Amino acid sequence: MTNEFKIHNHNKAEVEEVEKIEIDLLLEAVFRYYGYDFRNYATPFIQRRICHRVNKENLTSISALQEKVLREPIVMESLISDFSINVTEMFRDPEFFKSFRTKVIPLVKDFPDIRIWHVGCSSGEEVYSMAILLHEEGIYEKTRIFATDINASILEKAKKGTFPLDGMQRYTKNYFEAGGNRSFSEYYKAVDDKVFFHPFLQKNVVFAQHNLVTDHSFNEFDIIICRNVLIYFNKCLQNDVHKLFYDSLSLSGFLGLGKREGIKFTSYENCYGEFDASEKLYRKIK
Repeated sequence: MTNEFKIHNHNKAEVEEVEKIEIDLLLEAVFRYYGYDFRNYATPFIQRRICHRVNKENLTSISALQEKVLREPIVMESLISDFSINVTEMFRDPEFFKSFRTKVIPLVKDFPDIRIWHVGCSSGEEVYSMAILLHEEGIYEKTRIFATDINASILEKAKKGTFPLDGMQRYTKNYFEAGGNRSFSEYYKAVDDKVFFHPFLQKNVVFAQHNLVTDHSFNEFDIIICRNVLIYFNKCLQNDVHKLFYDSLSLSGFLGLGKREGIKFTSYENCYGEFDASEKLYRKIK
């Protein structure tokens, strides 16, 4: 097949090959120019999000998006938002929070201080949930929660502690299913169509930008919670992130992952014991 013939007669496989090259070049450009490394994110996810951004920008190709991303930082910001997963809610997967409340809390209750790293905190709903749970268990005062995300704009939203009122009915249901036994409305003030969570819930929370792919460990933690982030990474990157978690977690510390995540088939599988297999809670044993 001559090159001339190939240009005019793209079949499906060739179109896909060109698209893959374009995606690789775009991700390489983003890494080299902006320092964000998305090269080992899961291919189907990255592909979907890039196509979404191509459509949003009214472009005809991924190569055209690459040019825009390099020349217009605002488009790069939009792409980072596209790559950030902001699906979250208060007491998301209530069984996880219930297990944490009944099984983990009794084991850390007597620590002089407790350090928690909440990874991929998004707009903060699960962080405020954890603060409420710790407050009810009487240990919030001696806890410091480090809540991190790659997306700076979503972190600004998290810092405000302001959420739509229409989510509160579902969040209240989650709260009770997670073992809450007070009136959930104690924790917020409703104004018009928004709710403002009480400032004391932010007092021991540090919100900070952190890139799981390129940034290093920044503290030693008793508990690391990273739920529904690793599913968007390929196996190689998942393993790198597990190294970061392992290096950051104290011996006997707890690691909480999402429903579809786990430590099987990583290099660190033998470093943890299954603490609550159904809720993906692990304990570091070596």
